[in-house]
Amino acid sequence: MTVDKQHQILEAMGIQVWESRCPEASGDVAPSPIGKIKLAATPPATKLDWQGLQQTVTACRACELHVIRTQTVFGVGNKDADWLFVGEAPGAEEDRKGEPFVGRAGQLLAAMLFALNLKREQVYIANVLKCRPPANRDPAGNEVQQCEPFLLRQVELIGPRVIVALGRFAAQSLLKTSDPISRLRGRPHAYGGTGIPLIVTYHPAYLLRSPMDKKKAWADLCLARSTLQASA
Repeated sequence: MTVDKQHQILEAMGIQVWESRCPEASGDVAPSPIGKIKLAATPPATKLDWQGLQQTVTACRACELHVIRTQTVFGVGNKDADWLFVGEAPGAEEDRKGEPFVGRAGQLLAAMLFALNLKREQVYIANVLKCRPPANRDPAGNEVQQCEPFLLRQVELIGPRVIVALGRFAAQSLLKTSDPISRLRGRPHAYGGTGIPLIVTYHPAYLLRSPMDKKKAWADLCLARSTLQASA
């Protein structure tokens, strides 16, 4: 079967085909693994406990990212936390270690937590996607769709009192909007039908590149703290 024919079949199934757009995609490089992908339906997550949910995520082959991942990145922290921090997707270091927000971005997130008198083990940290997109590209729509039930179930199991969306993509995914982060910051939102307040702030990786916005991020965290305190 030709690659074109395989692409036609995948597209007919509603599966987005990823093709590298990096400059190095031309020339002597290894062929795309897309022709070898075997997708599989994932069991519903709505009734799973923590152990069942993590096992389901680990075994997930519902989108093409399972082919290139080193391991899934489920989430980490206190499963009864008041605070839930949600980022976009694992990066290369997270993919290697199987834990969200490690490396320099993770160190900055730890410092942000410390400023709130919180430790990493007191909160829960997760991502919209549980697998790393290649070359750290933005997650595709079908990838978010396949992973969303996992995050929803994590929210149900944790029952946080406040959710902090870290970065534009996490905020837009959680709030189902295309509004820029500048319009989403500065006020509480409600996450889906849960009624849980959600605060939008910048991703730590962005703050490393744009330290002048750290003051705004601190204001966002203070808003999250006051929102949580008001719900007590």
